[in-house]
Amino acid sequence: MPSPDAVRPSSPGPHAGGHFRWVICALLFFSVALNYIDRNIIGILKMPLSEALGWSESDYGVITAAFSFAYAFGYLIGGRLIERFGVRYGLPGFVFFWSLAAMAHGLCGLIPVEARFSMAYPWFSFAQKGFFWATLALPSTALGFMMARIALGLTEGGNFPGAIKAVAEWFPQRERALATGLFNAGTNVGAVLCPVGVPWLLKHVGWESTFYITGALGFVWLVAWWFLYESPEKSRRVSDAERAYIMGGMPGARSGVAIKAEPVRWRVLLGYRAVWAYIIAGILAGPVWGFYQFFLPDFLDKRYHLPLQATGVWTGIFYALAAVGGVVFGWLAGKFMDRGWSINAARKISLLVCALAVVPVFLAPYAPGIWLTVLIVGIAGSAHQGWSANLFSFVSDCLPKKAVSTVVGFGGFVTYFTGGVVSWLTSQILEKTGSYVLVFAWASLMYVFSLIAIQLLVPRIPQSPEADATAPKN
Repeated sequence: MPSPDAVRPSSPGPHAGGHFRWVICALLFFSVALNYIDRNIIGILKMPLSEALGWSESDYGVITAAFSFAYAFGYLIGGRLIERFGVRYGLPGFVFFWSLAAMAHGLCGLIPVEARFSMAYPWFSFAQKGFFWATLALPSTALGFMMARIALGLTEGGNFPGAIKAVAEWFPQRERALATGLFNAGTNVGAVLCPVGVPWLLKHVGWESTFYITGALGFVWLVAWWFLYESPEKSRRVSDAERAYIMGGMPGARSGVAIKAEPVRWRVLLGYRAVWAYIIAGILAGPVWGFYQFFLPDFLDKRYHLPLQATGVWTGIFYALAAVGGVVFGWLAGKFMDRGWSINAARKISLLVCALAVVPVFLAPYAPGIWLTVLIVGIAGSAHQGWSANLFSFVSDCLPKKAVSTVVGFGGFVTYFTGGVVSWLTSQILEKTGSYVLVFAWASLMYVFSLIAIQLLVPRIPQSPEADATAPKN
């Protein structure tokens, strides 16, 4: 049964006047897949790079930490720049620069392996209760990779804010979670293709050319974007009927006149309770995906003592399951709305289903076989992707389109900084207990707590985000 406040949307017709908006979704899918390939390639090449360039574990840790913090800032900066330059020019700008950064990793092969870098810097120690001068010493090749990873993180951070803004512009509310789930499946496709394709490239062309080739794929995407993308108000490939369906009857939908608006100031954005709900959900549930990315292979190895290749296969199965969930749970909200449910009921019930599907993940350390373990964690990962699709859509449901990428960018900044803390705490728990039990127990509850916060802060998602009722009244 739909909720009491359910409002049946007007029927768009069987084809909504056309399908070009799904071409845009496909472009976003491939940009996200490339984003993950360029991001994950260094993890696949960790062992051969460490052997060839003489890296220690701490050297590699500095490189990966540099990317994580740069990516957090990239989200923050990227969201604001997307608002300023728009999706048409902002998103391809980020793809262009992150493709250059990805290729720049290969240039580190020009640095002599024996070259060393050291630098003294001030450091605060609680043990010594004050500042002292510490020394950062690492191979110059590691420094080169660190700089390339910083550039990659700063530029890749604009991808998701740009993609979410594109979905808000190109899809009506009923389809946003499905479109987000579809393009977000590119993360899992990229994560699966990376361990398959990168070792082959390494064997045949070497590690430097592997970075050149994978980075250059972004320029192929740029050509497709240049020829296909325009805003729905201006695109000649969109029929009047599809444009009206996309714009939901907004002024300018049929005339093709774009509605211009200045970016919303932060002082105004922080007055929206929906912004705080999104930030809290990012702090609580957002880091769980990072836990799966960075620790699931280690968990499977420690639990079942698998060879490296088998660990990769089971990890790939996890990502495949996650990809399916993002689409299915994204479709669910639209299906509810088609049945007459309000946006509020459809979005929150979808989030509730995802939150409950994650809860059994606390059983993963106790599962008797690897099939069951991967199935339990895979369902949780699938639910996370569905949760993300609906949470991103929650932002565009509640906020004006001109504010969407800024808020998504800030939420990503908070999520990835929190994720860094969670990764450190996870390592401390493992060091002290040698067990993942507490970590999986934490992961199982974060989505439920997040949904409680969302409901308390935003009891009702408005039918029209341009007239948002979730902002405080003056």
